[in-house]
Amino acid sequence: MKTCIITGVTGYIGSHVLKYLLRKGWNIHIVTRHESSYANIADVLSRIHVFEYDGNIHNLIAYFQQVNAKVVFHLAAAVITNNQPEQIPALIQSNIQFYTEVLEAMRHCDTRQFVGTGTYWQNYNSTTYNPVDLYAATKEASEKILQYYVDAHHFRAITLRLFDVYGEDDKRPKLWNLLRDIAGTEKTIDVSPGEQYLDLVHISDVCTAYEAAFNLLDSDISVKNEVYGVSTGELHTLKEIISLFQSALGKTIHVNFGKRPYKEREVMKPMCEYKILPNWQINITIYKGLEKFLKGDNYS
Repeated sequence: MKTCIITGVTGYIGSHVLKYLLRKGWNIHIVTRHESSYANIADVLSRIHVFEYDGNIHNLIAYFQQVNAKVVFHLAAAVITNNQPEQIPALIQSNIQFYTEVLEAMRHCDTRQFVGTGTYWQNYNSTTYNPVDLYAATKEASEKILQYYVDAHHFRAITLRLFDVYGEDDKRPKLWNLLRDIAGTEKTIDVSPGEQYLDLVHISDVCTAYEAAFNLLDSDISVKNEVYGVSTGELHTLKEIISLFQSALGKTIHVNFGKRPYKEREVMKPMCEYKILPNWQINITIYKGLEKFLKGDNYS
C-alpha cells in the first residue's frame, strides 16, 4: 500500500484528489489547520490520518518523519484574487511560508517526491514570467523555492498548472453555478463582453492528473523538476460556453454581455504551451462534463 501526505484536502479540488486516491487504495495522511472545516471530507475522515498543524515547524517535521510517505501532494493555497492590502499576509503565509515548511519537513525524512499545484494565471499573455496578480506571483515564487530543494536536497518534483476546474458538486461561487441557478427564470446576470477564452477541465480528470504525476515521478528517475499543464487543449469563449449551457439545459439564460468590464489584466487566452503529462489524457469532454454538471451526476 502506497503512503502519501496531502495538504489542502478541505478544499474542493483537494477533497476530490483525496477521495480518488482512497479509492485507489492509498494510505493517506493529511495536514490541516485547527480552524479547517472538514465538511468536504466528513464522509471519509474515519479512513484517513489527520495532523492539525499548529505552526510549530518542529512538530511538522516530527510528523513527516513518523509517516515517511512515498510522496507529498501539495494542494493547499490561499486563492485570493484582486487582493486587498490586508490580505497580503494570508497569501504569503499559505502560498510561500507553509509551502516552504512542507518542503523543509520533507528534507528531514526520506520523502523526496513532491507533486505541487500551480495555476495558468502564472503566465499572463503566455509569457514565461508574468503573473496575473499577487496570488499568481506567490505561486511562482514558491516554485523558485522548490528548485532549491531539488538542487540542494535531491527532491524530485512535478508541478501541475491547473486551468478552470469544474464539477457537478462544486459549491464554490463560480459563474457556472450562478448560470445554472437562473436558467429558465427571468433573473439576469451581468458579465463581460465574453470574448475571453476558457479551458474547462472536469474534476475527475484533474484527479487522474495527480495520480499520473506520481506515477511518472516513481517510474522515471530522470524527472527532476517539471511543470505540466492540466489542460483539455480545447478553448471556448465565455459566450460559447454559455451557449452550450443553454443548449444542454434546454432553458434560456438571460445574460447581459458587456454590462461588466473585463477585469484588469483579464486573461483573454490561457497559456497553450505547457507540456502535457505523459500517460494522461482527458476523459470528460466539455460536452459530457456540462451534461453531468447540469444533471448533478456523481463526478466519478
